[in-house]
Parts: sequence; C-alpha cells; structure tokens
Amino acid sequence: MPSTNPAGTQPAPGPPVESRGAAKPIRENARHPTNARGPWLAWLCEPPDLPADTNLKRAVDRVVPRRGAGYLLYWGAVVAIGFGLAPHLPLRSRLAVEGTASVLAGGWCALNFWRCRHAHCVVSGGGWLALSLLLFVEAAIGRSLVGGDEQVLFVGVLAAALAFECLWYRAHGTQRLESGL
Repeated sequence: MPSTNPAGTQPAPGPPVESRGAAKPIRENARHPTNARGPWLAWLCEPPDLPADTNLKRAVDRVVPRRGAGYLLYWGAVVAIGFGLAPHLPLRSRLAVEGTASVLAGGWCALNFWRCRHAHCVVSGGGWLALSLLLFVEAAIGRSLVGGDEQVLFVGVLAAALAFECLWYRAHGTQRLESGL
C-alpha cells in the first residue's frame, strides 16, 4: 500500500519535486500554475499546448492569441462586436454581425481545442459555430427564429461550456480532454 502524507491523503502520482510545505508534494510539471497554486486555479488556466509537430500547428500557434494582451484584445473585440455594435443595427445586419462574432468565438475555441484539448472548448467551439449557422440563416431570411434571444444563446453556450469543464475537472482532475478517458 502506498504511503500517505501526514494529512492522511495519497501522494500525487509521479515523482514529487520540491514541496511547498509537508502537506502536498507538487506534481512533476512544477512550472504549471495549477500544480503550484492548487486545484482551484486549474480550470482557470489553460493546459499546456500539445506538441507543434506540423507546419499547420505552428502557424496556428503564431496566429491565434491564447495568452496575454493579444488574447484580451481578441475577446474584447468579439464582445464589442456581438454585444456592443450588433444591438444598434437593423435586424438583418444585427443577425449577420452576431453571426460573425459567433464564428470568431467558435473558430478560436475550435483551434484552441485542437492545440491543447481544453475541455470547455469542445462545447463552446461547437456551440458557437452552430449558433453562427443559425444566425446567418436568420440574417438570410430576415427574421429571428428564437425570438431575438441570440445573445442569450451566446452566453448560454459559454455557461454550458464552463459547466462541462467544471464537471470534467471534478471527474478527471484535469481540464484537458485526452484520448482514452
């Protein structure tokens, strides 16, 4: 039977590295913030990227901002387009602009999922891309099929994605979807 630490819990799998106190050893990848600061931060931090072993993956890594100022500017633009600009436009234009914001959000999440397997991105990427199809159909026919609640659906996709990630993290201890799980 594996030994337990003084708190009576099982040690983390893998060889422990330097510990911050005697209670819990830090896991093998000590540089990752989820290991150094506790599991509550895990679902806020993006998992490390998968290896960039093709030219296409390296191109996505260069173009798609996933950290820092570029990330904040990108998502600020998505929110500004979908929630700031769109409501002030005539119906067809509003639906088309909201569809564009949904494509930008869904495309980003789909690429992010491909590069790091972040759990919520599988829901948000698919959900926002599906919402964009609905919005473009609505723009083409000139009326809302959901009673004008497209922005509510956009936020609903985000809420569903974050709920999925929280459940995934509780069940698997990681925010990364991996094959074989």
